[in-house]
Amino acid sequence: MSAMSVRLPDWLHKQLRVCAKREGVSINQLISSAAAEKLAAIMTEEYIAERAKRGSRRRFEAALKGVPDVEPEPFDRLPRRSKFEVRRKKATR
Repeated sequence: MSAMSVRLPDWLHKQLRVCAKREGVSINQLISSAAAEKLAAIMTEEYIAERAKRGSRRRFEAALKGVPDVEPEPFDRLPRRSKFEVRRKKATR
């Protein structure tokens, strides 16, 4: 494990201390976890962007041909939208 010195604004250090206490972890654990989450989000975004570059409409449509054209199971259906939601969507177009 590595050690690192980080300069933080006083307000942020205070908030980290409060949050770490509430979560029952050390400030170091909280910062390590937050950094790991942020890094995962950035890496996921980069991964998706790279995958998108390799995609093609032709291959997408070829894959869809293998999907049966059937109604979804009841548990997998989207809820019906209210008349208000449909009207609001039309108004914003």
